[in-house]
Amino acid sequence: MQYGQFCPIAKATEILGERWTILIIRELLMGARRFNELQRGLGDISPSLLTARLKSLEEQAMITRRRIPGQKGYEYHPTPACEALMPVLFNLGEWGICWAKHTILDQDFDAEFLLFYLERSIDPSKLPGQVAVLKFRFADLVEQQDWWLVVRGDRTEVCLKDPGMDVDVFFNCTVRTMADVWMGDRTYREAMRAGDMDMQGDPALTRNVTQWLRPSIFAESPREAQTA
Repeated sequence: MQYGQFCPIAKATEILGERWTILIIRELLMGARRFNELQRGLGDISPSLLTARLKSLEEQAMITRRRIPGQKGYEYHPTPACEALMPVLFNLGEWGICWAKHTILDQDFDAEFLLFYLERSIDPSKLPGQVAVLKFRFADLVEQQDWWLVVRGDRTEVCLKDPGMDVDVFFNCTVRTMADVWMGDRTYREAMRAGDMDMQGDPALTRNVTQWLRPSIFAESPREAQTA
């Protein structure tokens, strides 16, 4: 994609303007390093297209590819040029909150994508013991209503089946309610007072949920679109 202009915006867009590229960079800057990790955060992208986009970013010196020691496959690491996009992506996200939020559709609230981000948001150091289990029941789903996050040591994983362990905290709500609370559009207290969320479990955890389940980086961002 060449615009034939010396404008720096045009030149930046030649690197970043292809479909999925910005979201791939988002995942890299959020810590994804392996192909399957990138796919989890991107959802509908095909493996062949993801491969092509990664190759293009490598050619543009936006990422470096390193073979995984003792294994097949590679890890993808952002270069300083890619890391320099973090404030750009944050500002883009804040713009989206103010000016593009009205375009969000009901089908955009995907439980798998939400749990992937909640998995990333857990701070194991703020949870007691070596194992903690969180259960989410989404009333608006017909299939796969129940989801679990299992925290073992410093690792967190999503489970689609009952792990067979005691649950420390239960969340009962819709996918949208959980997404709104995590994003900072509502507080846990507001959602519970409205009857949209029921959170039960160890009081030491439910009272301080934002300490161990960190909110989105946009939780404190302005919500109102600016008007002239």
